Amino acid sequence: MLTIDPKFITDRSGKKISVVLPIKDFEAMMEQLEDLEDIRLYDEGKKSEEPSISIDEAFEIIESIRKGE
Repeated sequence: MLTIDPKFITDRSGKKISVVLPIKDFEAMMEQLEDLEDIRLYDEGKKSEEPSISIDEAFEIIESIRKGE
């Protein structure tokens, strides 16, 4: 679980208007968001009815195209 220590910037009335995070917290949050996006895309792909191939097959096809076979 990610633990962050945000600092808030407020306006004159005390309303929070911005957040300041240590860069390590920001980077950790971004990494987790990217992981969640990967999971979402994976789940979306699994639901798809479109045909698919394994990653190994895809690499073989790419490699043969690259070599001009």
